[in-house]
Amino acid sequence: MAKKAKGNRIQVILECTEHKETGMAGTSRYITMKNRKNTPDRLEIKKFNPVLKRYTLHKEIK
Repeated sequence: MAKKAKGNRIQVILECTEHKETGMAGTSRYITMKNRKNTPDRLEIKKFNPVLKRYTLHKEIK
């Protein structure tokens, strides 16, 4: 679970979008930090998915 932060830098969870569509077991998730002042919208980053063995689009979840 993401912890609460006092400042602008917060911890967010990124989840793979392609993994859900395949129906395979498990999920690919990453935890990272972002500055909510510079990037108020949700993050979208290409990260490595070890189950699919390739780089896929990961989006920020709430």
